[in-house]
Amino acid sequence: MRAVVQRGFGGPEVLGVETHPDPEPAAGEVVIEVAACGLNHLDVMQRRGPAKIPGFSLPHIAGMDIAGTVAAVGEEVSTVRPGDRVVVNPAVPCWTCPVCQAGDDGYCPRTKVIGATAPGGYAEYVRVPATNAHRVPDHVPLAEAALVPTVWTTAWHAIGPVGGLAAGETVLVHAAASGVSLAAIQLARQLGATVIATASTDDKLAFAASIGADHLVLAGAGTPHEKIVAAVKEHTVGRGVDMVLDHVGPATWPASLFSLAPRGRLVFVGDTTGPTATVPLEYAFHFGLKLLGSDPYPAREFTEVLERYWRGGLVTPVDREFELAEAAAAQARMEQRQAIGKVLLRPAA
Repeated sequence: MRAVVQRGFGGPEVLGVETHPDPEPAAGEVVIEVAACGLNHLDVMQRRGPAKIPGFSLPHIAGMDIAGTVAAVGEEVSTVRPGDRVVVNPAVPCWTCPVCQAGDDGYCPRTKVIGATAPGGYAEYVRVPATNAHRVPDHVPLAEAALVPTVWTTAWHAIGPVGGLAAGETVLVHAAASGVSLAAIQLARQLGATVIATASTDDKLAFAASIGADHLVLAGAGTPHEKIVAAVKEHTVGRGVDMVLDHVGPATWPASLFSLAPRGRLVFVGDTTGPTATVPLEYAFHFGLKLLGSDPYPAREFTEVLERYWRGGLVTPVDREFELAEAAAAQARMEQRQAIGKVLLRPAA
C-alpha cells in the first residue's frame, strides 16, 4: 500500500509517500480500505514536534478521522464483515484496567490513538480493533463520515457533558470556521442556546452565520480583547455569556475570561496558540467563574455522537479535498488557517 510517512520533525517537507506491505488483521482486528481521512490540527502539531501525545514515535503515519470499507477481518470478529462501510473511533483503550472497567476509558493509561500513537489514515489501508469500527448508514457518504470523529465528539463532550450547556443560555465560540467550532455552533443551537461566534474574516463570519450562529464578532489577529468583550457585552445587554468554548488558547484567553457573565463557565480544550495562559485570580473568584478543562471523551459518547449525526440536521462542510500524495499541501492549507470547514485527504487509489 501507499502511505504518507513522517520521518522527522519540521515543516511539510518531512512528509513523504512510501510503499509499505498491506496490513494484516490479528485476532479482534479489521483492516479498512481508507476512502477518506479528515485532517486535524494535531496532525500538524505532531509533525512540527515535540510530540503532543505520550507514545508517539517515528516513523509515523498520521490521520485520526478515518472512514472506508472493511477489507479483511481477523479471528473472533463478529461485529463487522468485509464490505461493510465504517467510520473509526481513533481512541483505543485497553478495556482491562480498573479505569476502563469503571467506565472511565477516556483516562485509560494504556490508551493508543490511531493516527497519533498508532498508524493512521494517511494510507490506503489501516488496521484497527473491530470494536473501533462503527457502521456508517447507507445515506451517509464515507467522505462525510470521515469528518465526524474528532471534531464532533470533542465539541459535544466540551459543551455537553463538561460544560452543561442548556436551553436559553448563551455561548461564545471562537474560530468559528474551524472543525470543532462548526460542530459546537450546530450542537449548541440544537440544545436551544444562543451562539456568539468570532472569526478572523468576513467570509468566515458569513460561514458561521450559515450554520446557525446568532451573533458575529470580527476578531482577526491582533484584535484587542477589549473590543471582543465589548461586542459580546453588547449582544448580551451587558451581562456576558454563560459559557465560552475556547480551543485556541492564549490568543483568545483574555477575551474568553472577560466575556463571561457572573458564574460563567470557560470550557477549554486546545492550545493551538501556546501552552500557557494567565488567570487574574481576584477577578475569577469575585465573579464565581468556573474554568473547566474538557478531558478525553469515553467510547460511549463516540457512539452517542454518531447516532446524533446520523439522524440528520448537522453538516460538516469540506473546505478542500487532496489526494494522498498531496498530504503536505493539505497540512499547509490548514496550518496557514485558510480553511473554512474541514480539509479532507482521499487515500484510495
